[in-house]
Amino acid sequence: MGNRRATRVAWFVIGIMLGLGPAVFAEPYELSQDDVMDPKGISSMNVSLFGVKLGDSETKAVESLMSGTISGVKVEQEASFIFLIDQRKPTGPMAGVRVQDGKVDLIFINNRFAHKTRGIFRNVLNSESPDEIRKVLGAEDYGDENVMGAILAYDKQGFQVNYLGKDVNIEFAQPR
Repeated sequence: MGNRRATRVAWFVIGIMLGLGPAVFAEPYELSQDDVMDPKGISSMNVSLFGVKLGDSETKAVESLMSGTISGVKVEQEASFIFLIDQRKPTGPMAGVRVQDGKVDLIFINNRFAHKTRGIFRNVLNSESPDEIRKVLGAEDYGDENVMGAILAYDKQGFQVNYLGKDVNIEFAQPR
């Protein structure tokens, strides 16, 4: 009887692991280096921006991003944000992180960052419509589309795409 119970528990654990597979066992993805092209293999918990990941301490984020070693990028800290600004076209932040309660809780990139990113998100940032984004990432968990633009939420993977005409923003946060 104990053997049957152990077998059921083992199958239950295996089932959970298979169900959570992409979210739990996703490969690390450095936005500025890796050429990941499988949207199912991306989880916000494995995304990093120049070495900074969600949950990192404020100290690590400041040291990593403000060290002055990111070529062509000016870094500014303003309130709870650390902004990365393209020195070629300093019209606004192209990427950055938000720090709350001493930890990084948000990473964002936008179409100004497209030349620095690799893989699937370069295609998303260069998209001309919400439908193009869906072709790259697949159907969103939920969203809202109107004449102003679209919000495509991929909450299970921990990111959201905001499409506003020529402006495309991607925000990475804790998966829900």
